[in-house]
Amino acid sequence: MAFDSLSDKMQNVFKRLKSKGLLEEADVKEAMKEVKRALLEADVNFKVVKNFVNTVTEKAIGEDVMKGLNPGQMVIKIVKEELVTLMGQEITELKLLPSNEQTIIMMCGLQGAGKTTSIAKLAGQFKNKGRKPLLVACDIYRPAAIDQLKINGEKVGVPVFEMGTDHKPVEIVQEALKNAVKNNINMVFIDTAGRLHIDEDMMAELREVKDNVDVTYTLLTVDAMTGQDAVNVAKTFNDEIGIDGVVLTKLDGDTRGGAALSIRAVTGKPIMYAGMGEKLTDLEPFYPDRMASRILGMGDVETLIEKAQAAIDQEQAAAMEEKIRKATFDFNDFLDQLEQVQKMGDINDIMSMIPGMSSKLGNVEIDESAMTKPRAIIQSMTAEERANPDLINVSRKNRIAKGCGLDIAEINRFMKQFEQSRKMMKQFSNMMGGKGSKKRRRGGFKMPFGF
Repeated sequence: MAFDSLSDKMQNVFKRLKSKGLLEEADVKEAMKEVKRALLEADVNFKVVKNFVNTVTEKAIGEDVMKGLNPGQMVIKIVKEELVTLMGQEITELKLLPSNEQTIIMMCGLQGAGKTTSIAKLAGQFKNKGRKPLLVACDIYRPAAIDQLKINGEKVGVPVFEMGTDHKPVEIVQEALKNAVKNNINMVFIDTAGRLHIDEDMMAELREVKDNVDVTYTLLTVDAMTGQDAVNVAKTFNDEIGIDGVVLTKLDGDTRGGAALSIRAVTGKPIMYAGMGEKLTDLEPFYPDRMASRILGMGDVETLIEKAQAAIDQEQAAAMEEKIRKATFDFNDFLDQLEQVQKMGDINDIMSMIPGMSSKLGNVEIDESAMTKPRAIIQSMTAEERANPDLINVSRKNRIAKGCGLDIAEINRFMKQFEQSRKMMKQFSNMMGGKGSKKRRRGGFKMPFGF
């Protein structure tokens, strides 16, 4: 995730604070020096860092904190609160017009920031919520951008309106709105042209659209990997045409993350969505409090549960639970669980959401390709072997090894781990109580097998 390096440094600072019984003012000031250095290295705006550190220091050396039972944890609490304040006290959502009216969203941004992909992701999400969206292709300078929008629109099941490259964007939008009225479409997403850098022609084009169309929201897509440049781009767009919010892309990449901590403070505009991957489902609402928790290594259980609930079929989960209880879990079930985990997104991102897990893993990256070996092994089995793991003897293992191109030792290791997991799951199921017990009913959500 974008904040991995910052998170590691912050956690090291606070680990030392928590180890002290009582805090002196000098301890807090020394810790804040390290926090300041970590934030600057993460490419957070200098003025933002200065104000942040001064505010935290002032609150942290107050009498209530210094004489508290656990001053180290009190300081961490203050840091988290100030991080949330920095990114916005709460989630900022798009408030849509009634379903019998058109909500018009104009997406703008520089070329390469992920604008065309993000607008398709967003349209797909609102389609799944019951809206009737339309994507409008207004990048008249790049035919490839129109083709990309059409491909992405087809993938998310949203129609695309385009008139090629021979009409002005404002004309295309006006025709698209007429088309939307005829087809009872109540959300229109305008994909505007980007440039490699900000220029007056682009701004004039955007202003012309806004002057002639009743745009409900103007969203700006910025690339988190460009650091402070992303903040400068956001400020310029806001000053020139006025924006309502930001979509921050590539937050899953190897970037320092400073843009997320600076944009609201510099522009006064909220980050509304965060792009966390290349899949057309990898766009999340931006929750400042959850992001602050992840930065400080506290995990993000709420997002983890939401991802799991979206990925897991509840009827399938109930049937799986019954199989686990009776120890009849087989390799077909294992494959189903692998697919459900992969639907949740990048495994390293998932692990970072589990409280305390990032500090245990350190800088260790979980190799996603390791998940392909179990799949290859299972797919080399017969249907009968998958349904009944106990059938697999030495000769069958040799055949499976040849089929998947792995050494027999790896087959043995996988079979042993599978059997141990099956026994452990049965014990855990028994420990949680019988079918229908209060303990079992209380949860409502079960993490997939083995993860």
